[in-house]
Amino acid sequence: METKELPKLNLGFSPEKKPEISENPSEDLSSGIGKEKVEALKKSIFEIKEMVSGRNKLSRQIFQEGEKIKTEINNYLIENEGVGVGTDSNDLIREKNDLRSKKVGISELQLNEKIGAWKDIALLKKELREYERELIEREERLNMITKILGDEEK
Repeated sequence: METKELPKLNLGFSPEKKPEISENPSEDLSSGIGKEKVEALKKSIFEIKEMVSGRNKLSRQIFQEGEKIKTEINNYLIENEGVGVGTDSNDLIREKNDLRSKKVGISELQLNEKIGAWKDIALLKKELREYERELIEREERLNMITKILGDEEK
């Protein structure tokens, strides 16, 4: 029987070449373990804070635009207060009532926007608290691992 030599497998290291070990192994382990997740959590927290700020800004803009429209309606009604009195103009009275109705509708929209913004922000803040709690836990674990590995070196 003839024996053949098996091909050598390249497993990434050779007996001649020893793997390098850094001066401070705890730094290598602690910097790799969980660092990426901590950074991702910090980024998520930042993005949620920006979304809360953006939602507040949007809500204020919608409210201000509604106030501007209501002011324009009020000014129009005041300017035309005496017009149509004594005349038989049902169209003018109907138009004024429609404008008053639109003013009430805008007020309702503003109220709904305030409620909607409050709900959106409450949900975002709930998510923010969860991410912040997870970030604190991860950072504490990372510090604990660093401390444990640092104690082992001594």
